[in-house]
Amino acid sequence: MANEPLIDTTEGLDPETGQPRTRRKPGSYTKRVMAAFFAIACMTVLVITVVLYLVWNTHFSDYTHENMQKVANSLSESIGYSYEGKDADGEEEWSMEVLSSVKVASDLFDTWNIRVENSKGMVVYDNDKSSSKSLLGPQKAGADVATSAIYSDGKQVGTVYVRVFGSSDLSSSLDREFQLRSYQAILLAGLVALVVALVGGFFFSRALVRPINEITHAVNRIKDGDYSARSGLSGNDEISRLGETFDRMADSIEANRNLERRLVTDVAHELRTPLMAIQATVEAIIDGVYEPSPERLETLNAEVRRLSRLVDALLKLSRLENRANPVEMTRLDLSELLEQVVDTHKAFVVDSGLNFEFRRDPHVWVLGNADMIRQATANLISNAVRYTPEGGTVTLTVKKGDIMGQIAVKDTGIGLTPEESKMVFSRFWRADRGRARATGGLGIGLSVVKEIVDRHNGWVHVDGRPNEGACFTIYIPLIREQESPRRLRIRRENGKNLP
Repeated sequence: MANEPLIDTTEGLDPETGQPRTRRKPGSYTKRVMAAFFAIACMTVLVITVVLYLVWNTHFSDYTHENMQKVANSLSESIGYSYEGKDADGEEEWSMEVLSSVKVASDLFDTWNIRVENSKGMVVYDNDKSSSKSLLGPQKAGADVATSAIYSDGKQVGTVYVRVFGSSDLSSSLDREFQLRSYQAILLAGLVALVVALVGGFFFSRALVRPINEITHAVNRIKDGDYSARSGLSGNDEISRLGETFDRMADSIEANRNLERRLVTDVAHELRTPLMAIQATVEAIIDGVYEPSPERLETLNAEVRRLSRLVDALLKLSRLENRANPVEMTRLDLSELLEQVVDTHKAFVVDSGLNFEFRRDPHVWVLGNADMIRQATANLISNAVRYTPEGGTVTLTVKKGDIMGQIAVKDTGIGLTPEESKMVFSRFWRADRGRARATGGLGIGLSVVKEIVDRHNGWVHVDGRPNEGACFTIYIPLIREQESPRRLRIRRENGKNLP
């Protein structure tokens, strides 16, 4: 287990580096997180141990020395208070009454070595039985000895020395036992912390890796062709937001895949209809069933023109969707531009048995491509004529909003349901397929409109009700009067609506 590699080499080479592709073994991330938790716990225990060691060897030793010094000072004061001076022979008198406090301290604390010397350095009391009562005793000063001078009537008459047997820092056996117990407690706490770190790291990493595995599993399912796969994650953390973003991406992929399939089916169906008509007519003429009369040839010509229009529309839509192709933008007045569209399409609308109205606001300035806007408006007018019965009305309106210019084409035709409004800009979609084909509709015009509006950084909206007509409105950003020529040039070159 310890030597288990973290990566496996799989088949194939990385296209960027040319090296064999690698992937991490399942669970390697869990092991790394557990190792990180274990290392942090070890570092914590080490730091606590070092800090405790420094405290014991600095602050605690100072504390014990200070306590022992207090004991020495107390004994010297007690002896000095009881000291009687010299006897009749002029010798210092050190009776047991004088040394009673020292005797009591020695009996109570048998681990203490208490030594008393007179002013000449002679030992008058020493509870250490192993040492002689002479100057050859414990050190007179140092870290392991507490000393305090004995004064009587303002004169030093002796010195008290206090130390702890077998200790170099004046710590007692209880102090050393407490110190040992502290280290043992730290060691036990460290072992418990390491176990908790391993267990906590395991469950933490599992909880962290689980949503990542869900995303990975969904990715693999999509790679294998299951476009319905989702991670199902939700929440406010980063991984949950990643899962939600992935699910939205998967929704888009599935929708595009379904659209692609439907597009292929629709294109095949749309191309097959005129091709079958052409093939049937040509075969009938070859077999002698039909005479190559002008009527038959006109039928062939009509289907060929229909086929040509369909191919042209598909190519045009493909070019619009290819954002790599730049679009030349210029400063346009929508009112004047659409007045030209009205002049070219009014006869077409009137000949279809419909009324045509044009309403406009003066000078609606936008940055756009004149040909594209003409085409989008013409497509909307043609769509309105196609779905409006005779006697109806088609109204073209140009309005100037606060930040957007508006081109609205309203009709009084068959209208749209809310569900149809969501699908109306899809390729080859028709509200009435049979009627659309009868009038020459291809089902691509509104998709072209949407792509044109998108290239102008605008949007198109549709309102409609069944049997009450529909209104398609194009929104294109206005040119702000305070914009500098440089910003207009940048917008024109990039085809973007800069803030």
